[in-house]
Amino acid sequence: MSYFIHPLADVQSTKIGEGTNIWQFVVILPQAVIGANCNICSHCFIENEVSIGNDVTIKSGVQLWDGVRLGDGVFIGPNVTFTNDLVPRSKVYPDAFKTTEIQQGASIGANSTLVAGISIGAYAFIGAGSVVTKDVPPYTLWYGNPAKHQGYITPEGLLLTLHLQDKITGKHYRLMDGKPVAI
Repeated sequence: MSYFIHPLADVQSTKIGEGTNIWQFVVILPQAVIGANCNICSHCFIENEVSIGNDVTIKSGVQLWDGVRLGDGVFIGPNVTFTNDLVPRSKVYPDAFKTTEIQQGASIGANSTLVAGISIGAYAFIGAGSVVTKDVPPYTLWYGNPAKHQGYITPEGLLLTLHLQDKITGKHYRLMDGKPVAI
């Protein structure tokens, strides 16, 4: 298997896909599963019950706790915070940690916080510094504290207003099976 692990990383998992790069001061526990062509930047921590798809980017300062699932092509910005317990107490553990799912192609902006047990839909975009407390549908733009639905996004990354209009060109879109499509 051909992947890169920086000599200053502590990678205990053997379930790492081809072409993945893991940088310095990263800790990955033994049962974590990491896909192919991922880039895990410095100072990240990945617990055991975590699965990461292919072509995922995880920027510096991110901790992925038990129950986090990242789909293919997901982008996690620097210092994004995940939680996995809705009522944490020192030395008190739930029977099972909440599952947080980030679906294919979604992007989570820097310094955002995601409350345990939510799902971020395919290609959704969470703006920097947001606090996400509930499920986010696919192809939607959310930001703020708490994060609110602020618009839509195409799979190519074109941001649209709540009225499905491109702010730059004025071009209109409509939703087809939840996905913005040009009219």
